[in-house]
Amino acid sequence: MTALALEARFERMSVNGESDARERTKPPQKAKNKVDNGEQVAITTTTTTTTPLSHSSCPPKDVKLVVHEQQATSATALPSQAAQTKAKQPPTRKALPVVPSKTSDEALETKGENVPVIRQPVVKQFHLGMFEIGRALGKGKFGRVYLARERQSGFICALKVLFKNEIQQGRIEKQVTREIEIQTHLRHPNILQLYGHFHDSKRIFLILEFAGKGELYKHLRKENRFPERKAAQYVTQMASALRHLHRKHIIHRDIKPENILVGIYGEIKMSDFGWSVHAPSGRRLTQCGTLDYLPPEMVDPRRYDKCYDEKVDLWALGVLMYEFLVGEAPFEDTPVMTQRRIAKADMTIPSFVSPEARDLISKLLVLDPDKRIPLVDVQQHPWVIKHCCKDEKEKSE
Repeated sequence: MTALALEARFERMSVNGESDARERTKPPQKAKNKVDNGEQVAITTTTTTTTPLSHSSCPPKDVKLVVHEQQATSATALPSQAAQTKAKQPPTRKALPVVPSKTSDEALETKGENVPVIRQPVVKQFHLGMFEIGRALGKGKFGRVYLARERQSGFICALKVLFKNEIQQGRIEKQVTREIEIQTHLRHPNILQLYGHFHDSKRIFLILEFAGKGELYKHLRKENRFPERKAAQYVTQMASALRHLHRKHIIHRDIKPENILVGIYGEIKMSDFGWSVHAPSGRRLTQCGTLDYLPPEMVDPRRYDKCYDEKVDLWALGVLMYEFLVGEAPFEDTPVMTQRRIAKADMTIPSFVSPEARDLISKLLVLDPDKRIPLVDVQQHPWVIKHCCKDEKEKSE
């Protein structure tokens, strides 16, 4: 609800409150008499206007309820039913006089009470002056990322700055819009959270979660390859994040170490949703992503006219796992040869990779998408359980 709508609503409320006195001066309406177990009830009502801003627990004073106990010797007793039928019309009775009551606000003022006014919350508008900008965290093709702190609360975040002229020159307006729309609705411990966004005449600003340990790609290059224990933890976290995406009918389509960050506690955070797509039908045709991680459905010329679904992310997870353990992508070659090798699933797993890890890689890098191992089974694979359960056991001890 916009601020203007809220102001208009409050104005209408105040007008209704002022018109209470005028409404109450209208002639009262007579209500029908009811008889129940010898009691005579006369109800007289008047038109009332409720003021929503007043929260009084007192009953309304505009409705007068008068109960007269019928006595055997009373001259005002109602005639019998037979007499009423014969007269074809019930006897008319004069309504009791109604004294116009004070409005609820006046009544509360008389009692010396304050009337609480509930104001609707106003959505906070972000702007650059709200943040203290720190060091640069990274630079991409169309944007730069800076460490930032919100001045009022001291909250630490990352501020991604995109320049509008670069976006227009690269013709990725739709891509940026889709990235913001998708990432705004994702909430998962292994997905980088987008808190909000704003823009000025030249730039677009994304307020992102701060991943304290930077890009996973730099860690991989530094270590050359990960130990199987660490790789298993990363793979199961990626599987959990992908399950969250796929439940929301989102396909990432660009999984690679460069698009994964490491949090302050060593957990991984999926990021960069520029190539992601919300596909409720589960079928897409667009070829996009990074060549080394593309599945056969995208690179095989014989399949160009066929749709693919979220199982392209399973293939990318297999390539990612291979690179974690070996230090390079399984089909890395010249662009033409890489494409041919992917189409045939032509790869060799080194002997230093354990049999359990080799088994999981071979079940992810399958040419037929329908035969790839599901994500829930990835998390229950013996290789994952062997390393992840061992790590949890040591932490508990």
